Amino acid sequence: MNKPGEIRLLALGLIRDGERIFVSEGYDPVKQDTFYRALGGGVEFGETSHVALEREFQEEIQADLTNIRYLGCIENLFTFNGRQGHEIIQLYQCDFAEPKFYQLESLIFSESETHKHRALWIEISRFKSGELRLVPEVFFEYL
Repeated sequence: MNKPGEIRLLALGLIRDGERIFVSEGYDPVKQDTFYRALGGGVEFGETSHVALEREFQEEIQADLTNIRYLGCIENLFTFNGRQGHEIIQLYQCDFAEPKFYQLESLIFSESETHKHRALWIEISRFKSGELRLVPEVFFEYL
């Protein structure tokens, strides 16, 4: 999460395999709400969002990407853990370079020493039906 009053620039990758997408699971303790979103992370000063996307996937789950294609820019205003957030998301469609990632059900990864997350494949229909929540909701326009 960004500092109060700061806009965060992210590069996120939508990876699709048929009728499922690879997403990260998150939880908001204030809202007591589980949500899902595409993997990726912050763009650092001096790097392009494309390079940041590749770096984040390598750092978080040791995965190389291929067929990377820019989809668009999303502005996301939200509340998480009781704090207002503001993100500018550079969204890419991409594939895993290694087939082994398509065989996984889920994996655990660390963004930092204290924050562990789960990434998993989920059927798109579970988001469309409202059973699970995909954020930001504008992602549906790209599925």
